[in-house]
Amino acid sequence: MLNCTKLIRFEQKIVRESNKIKMKKNNHNRLINEKSPYLLQHADNPVDWFPWGEEAFKKAREENKPVLLSIGYSTCHWCHVMAHESFSDEKTAQYLNENFVSIKVDREERPDIDETYMLACQLMSGIGGWPLTIMMTPDKVPFFAATYLPLKPRYNMPSFMQILGEINSIWRNNREKINEAGNGVLESMTQSQKHEFTHIPKQDIFDRSINIYSRAFDEDYGGFHREPKFPAPHNISYLLGLYKLKDVKSALYMSEKTLLSMYEGGIFDHVGGGFHRYSVDRYWLIPHFEKMLYDQALISVAYMEAYQITENEVFARVARRTLDYLLKEMRSPEGGFYSGTDADSEGVEGKFFVWKKSEVDEILGKYSEIFCKFFGITEKGNFEESQNVLNIQSTLSDLIDEYNMDIYRIDEILNDSLEKLYEERKKRVHPHLDDKILTGWNGLVIKALSLGARVFNEENYQKAAVECFDFIEKNLKTSEGKLLRRYREGDSSINAFLEDYAYLVYGLVELYKATFDEKYLEKAVNLINIVIEDFHDKENKAFLSISRQSEVPLMNLKDAYDSAIPSAASVLFTVLLKLADIKENEKYAELAGEIAGFYSKRIYEALASFSQMLSGLLYYYGNHRIIKVCKNETDPENEKIINLLKRKYYADGVLIQKPSENHKTTVNICEKTGCKKPIESYDELTQKIHQL
Repeated sequence: MLNCTKLIRFEQKIVRESNKIKMKKNNHNRLINEKSPYLLQHADNPVDWFPWGEEAFKKAREENKPVLLSIGYSTCHWCHVMAHESFSDEKTAQYLNENFVSIKVDREERPDIDETYMLACQLMSGIGGWPLTIMMTPDKVPFFAATYLPLKPRYNMPSFMQILGEINSIWRNNREKINEAGNGVLESMTQSQKHEFTHIPKQDIFDRSINIYSRAFDEDYGGFHREPKFPAPHNISYLLGLYKLKDVKSALYMSEKTLLSMYEGGIFDHVGGGFHRYSVDRYWLIPHFEKMLYDQALISVAYMEAYQITENEVFARVARRTLDYLLKEMRSPEGGFYSGTDADSEGVEGKFFVWKKSEVDEILGKYSEIFCKFFGITEKGNFEESQNVLNIQSTLSDLIDEYNMDIYRIDEILNDSLEKLYEERKKRVHPHLDDKILTGWNGLVIKALSLGARVFNEENYQKAAVECFDFIEKNLKTSEGKLLRRYREGDSSINAFLEDYAYLVYGLVELYKATFDEKYLEKAVNLINIVIEDFHDKENKAFLSISRQSEVPLMNLKDAYDSAIPSAASVLFTVLLKLADIKENEKYAELAGEIAGFYSKRIYEALASFSQMLSGLLYYYGNHRIIKVCKNETDPENEKIINLLKRKYYADGVLIQKPSENHKTTVNICEKTGCKKPIESYDELTQKIHQL
């Protein structure tokens, strides 16, 4: 009888040998068989790269070699620089291939590996960033860490080859030093994960936080700290909530100043919409030009929340242009959203986005003068080689007075001119698009689009949010209902992480509020129950970053610090509180309290790194309002009542819908102290809406 197992193994061996021959023939390494755009960017390096996996570590053990782990992502500028310099250099590659086993990881596909070794890097060197360069033993224990390393010594840094040579020498001649360093790093990592479960932070934390944000605030240009300056929209969202619930007027001032300065600066893409990664200066003028999916989602939410509170139409305009950018340039034909676009095009950072004045003059003709005055375009330029990054330098009032035109005509000229530049820019060589689709990041987009659908009564946003979730349901779920992390070119893989579940539930709660379709609440509850089963650390409290069903690279971290994205633990804290109220589920409330108590000491130690957790605490200490609209579609005021409620900002409440038991659409409001008399007309609602 034919042994099927042996046959399968024989066929797999044939495929592996065939791939090796193909790689050698085409000068490709193993990464040519991967789906990650970042790994594929390194597939033609002379470095004998391995993807993360047992094959690489087995080779390292058998050949007694240290492991080089290089982590980055496809839209990372300095990752490109190191790839083009060091990893494309034949001499460097030969040395690596002879003395190391080299592994390349896409941090966006594998946040578990990235977070683990980024923690090691920060503990060893005090800094972090990408590309992340780690040297470790075949047992995955790190003993050296750095970020970008140049081919030749510069920027007061040794060359990559100098580092390799020194490490190889120590590996061969002084292994005890390597082991001592590795054991020290492991001990530090273990200590960093020890949390003392205490009480939930008290309300004094809000006063403490505003003092910290006020000290870090840039009074002249908005934002926090000097440069480089990151948007950090979850900081803004927290401050807006603090103003709304605690009437902290300085919180609103800092939020408005920052959002207006970001919009006026070059970090906002005035031609195409959307935001660049960060500003290299304190003025928000010159950006690092990559655009990330999560930034668009989180920043648009901050602008919409500011609009809900202030009714400033500028905030609405920026939010719409950011969401429209997502739909126009980041959306796949199947409904999911791509991960990001590069800073570089034709090998030059920012080339796609900047303009010479002569170009603008030629495109816009007689209206160029008005446009250039408004957007600060000059012959000298504000960027390299007389190029200009568009940024707002005049007010509409200035242009009205100078050119004797009304505001509507000025606005029309500016908008028409932006459209002409956009059409011209489309002819340029576009930056690289990272077209992988990540579940968690798409969850953030679902939240942003759903909020946009509510705030602007925009059916197109709601449709896109629904289709995005449908894409995830179809392509990024297993038969058991569990999530997968990444989809690209028909391939779905990698067990989802806590952030994927938390962000998707975050989006689903908002999608329910936009549609009032109960199925989205049920989907959210199903996912939360999987999180409790697969990620909850019952013995030590709180939640693990990696599912129990997944490989753990070195240790299963439990961190709640916000980075460019709010932490998964903090988002989970927030959604558990809201689902506890919506579903009247005390277990969810207990688990939320467990999260806040677990990280309490860390929150007090680093308040500015826990803005999402602070937003959740605002809700925790709020009135827990349940605003229940009981709709009757025959009521002529039904739609007006629902739309008014949907547009409202609720810092400590949730909006739900139930069928009406009478002939009118009514609004019932219940909170910790009891339920209020139902509101039974649109006029009555307009008089009381400010109280919600």
